[in-house]
Amino acid sequence: MLINLMYHHANSDRCSNELEILKEHIKYISENFKTVFPTEEKLSGKNACLVFDDAYVDFYYLIFPILKEFNVKVLLAVPTKYILDLSQNDKELRMSFEHNDEFKNYEKGTFCTFSEMKEMMNSGLVQIVSHSHSHINLLEERINLEEELVLSKKILEEKLNICVETFVYPFGKYNEKIAKKTHEIYKYSFRIGNAIHKDFSGIKGINYRVDADGLSKPDEIFKFTKLLKYRFKAFLKSF
Repeated sequence: MLINLMYHHANSDRCSNELEILKEHIKYISENFKTVFPTEEKLSGKNACLVFDDAYVDFYYLIFPILKEFNVKVLLAVPTKYILDLSQNDKELRMSFEHNDEFKNYEKGTFCTFSEMKEMMNSGLVQIVSHSHSHINLLEERINLEEELVLSKKILEEKLNICVETFVYPFGKYNEKIAKKTHEIYKYSFRIGNAIHKDFSGIKGINYRVDADGLSKPDEIFKFTKLLKYRFKAFLKSF
């Protein structure tokens, strides 16, 4: 079994979890699942793939220490347009912006820097993946799909000296044409949608993710009835 999970922030005003609940949630996962990357193709038992979207700077300051404490692996989905090499601003300023203001203030270091990503990658717990270049709905008119799919991959690979094989659709939006183009460039892709899988082959080649923002209890999305619902959705979407 593979359950993919979607997160954004800790202790933010939107798309977030309270840090203490998130910590207990990650602890629960570490005790009940094996956390995996898509590049680990042979899965057995109960597996979880945690995906943190957008690479907000609170990931580095608040979430990464928890991952190290419980030895949990995650994917960090990066929109490359907003990533600086370094930031000279202090932690307080970088983390002071509300969710809706972080993109327009990216030059103040509201996202993880490439330097911080290298540090996190070296831990073996964080795998960097593409979340497009501009973090834009790919279904909008006059989208430069080549830039969103190819440039983001190129930047990540050159800046971090890695091979990027995974793409996370911004806002979970795509169509058949976009999916086909994506799979010409990336081996794995992720969308929003509460379903669970056998492995990273997903549903018609795309991995669905359970929304894990806004948790009220650390284990709420792992209750039997919830898992049954996720399995049923996967069954319906497979046709």
